[in-house]
Amino acid sequence: MRAAECTWSNRRIDSYPSFMATMSSVSTRNDPLSTPQIAHQPLQVAKRLEKFKTTIFTQMSMLAIKHGAINLGQGFPNFDGPDFVKEAAIQAIKDGKNQYARGYGVPDFNNAIAARFKKDTGLVIDPEKEVTVTSGCTEAIAATMLGLINPGDEVILFAPFYDSYEATLSMAGAKIKCITLRPPDFAVPIDELKSSISKNTRAILINTPHNPTGKMFTREELNTIASLCIENDVLGFTDEVYDKLAFEMDHISLASLPGMYERTVTMNSLGKTFSLTGWKIGWAIAPPHLTWGVRQAHSFLTFATSTPMQWAATVALCAPDSYFEELKRDYMAKKAILVQGLKDVGFKVFPSSGTYFVVVDHTPFGLENDIAFCEYLIKEVGVVAIPTSVFYLNPEDDFPAKMLRFESRICDAIS
Repeated sequence: MRAAECTWSNRRIDSYPSFMATMSSVSTRNDPLSTPQIAHQPLQVAKRLEKFKTTIFTQMSMLAIKHGAINLGQGFPNFDGPDFVKEAAIQAIKDGKNQYARGYGVPDFNNAIAARFKKDTGLVIDPEKEVTVTSGCTEAIAATMLGLINPGDEVILFAPFYDSYEATLSMAGAKIKCITLRPPDFAVPIDELKSSISKNTRAILINTPHNPTGKMFTREELNTIASLCIENDVLGFTDEVYDKLAFEMDHISLASLPGMYERTVTMNSLGKTFSLTGWKIGWAIAPPHLTWGVRQAHSFLTFATSTPMQWAATVALCAPDSYFEELKRDYMAKKAILVQGLKDVGFKVFPSSGTYFVVVDHTPFGLENDIAFCEYLIKEVGVVAIPTSVFYLNPEDDFPAKMLRFESRICDAIS
C-alpha cells in the first residue's frame, strides 16, 4: 500500500511535541533576536487537513513492532526487488547520473513508459508531451488533483478507497461524492452512479485492480463509466498501480476505451510490480491539455524525481514478459495460501480478482467492530490486519466495521 510511504512524515508529526519541549530548554537570553520557545504548543494544521490523523498503516505497524506480530497489513514486501534493476541503479550512480533530472522525466524513461503503455493498451502516446514522471503514484495523484481540480468541483470516488484520494481532494478544495461498493462482489451500483453526476461533476476516480478489496472493474462497468464521462463532459482519473496483478480477468485501462483517452489521466508506479516501494517512482499519462495541469502542480510539489532510479526504472520496464508472468504466479500462490488459511480459521472470505489483498468478514468471531478485532489479533494472535472502516467516507454504514484487509505478500514465509 502506498499509504505506508507516509510513515516517516507521520512519525515527524507525532514527535513534534517532544521535539519542541527539547528545543524550549535551550537558553535564548543571549540572543536579542531570538523568540522564546514555548513547550507543549498544540499541533497546528490547516483546516483542510485537520480531520486527517496519523495513518492507520503507521499505527498498525507500530503495534506490530511493539507486540512482535506478523504484519499482514504493512503495504510493502519482506523481500527485495530484482537484482537486474538494483544493479542498473548502482551503475547509474557510478556513471554520474546524480543531478536533477528533467522535471517531467528522464527521456529514456519517458520512452519506456510510453512503450509499455502501447504494449498494454495499444495506444500510441507522445512520451515528451503526454508522460510525466512523479515521485511515486501518490505524488501523481496529488499532482492530478491539485493541477486539474478547482475549489468546489465535484469528484466521485468509489468506497472503499486509498486514503490519499480524500486528503489530496481536500487540499484541492473539491467536493467529494462517494459511491459505495458493497460485498460480496463490490459491484458498481450503476443507477446510484448515474444519479450522483451533476453539472458540477469534474471527474470520476477509479482504482483497478482495487485496493483494498481486490476487485477488478469489469469491461461492462468501465464502458458504463466511460459513457457517463463522455455524455456529461467528465474527466476520468484512474489509479492502475496493481495492473500487473490481475489474476482472474484481463486488466483494462479506462483510457483505452473509445473516446476516453482525451479525458483520462492514467496513474501508475514501479513500486508494486518490482517490489521497490522505497524508490518512489511513478508517472501520469494524459493528453497534452491535461498533462499541462498535472505538470504545473508537479513542478511545485517535487519538481523532479530521483535521477538514478529513473534510469534503473527504464531497465525495469523493459523486462521480458517472463518476469511479469512469474510475478503473477508467485502472488497467486501466496494469495491461495492466505485465502485457505483464513477460511480454515473461520473467516468469511470475499472474492478477490486482483492485487495481493484479501478482505474478510470477521463477525463470526463476535467482536464489535473492525478496529477492536484488529487490536485483538495483534495482542492475542500476533497477526496484523487493517480495519477497512478507514477506507470509507462514511464508516458508520452497516458493513465497513465488519471487514478486515489482509495482505498475502509474505504468506509463503509464514506458511
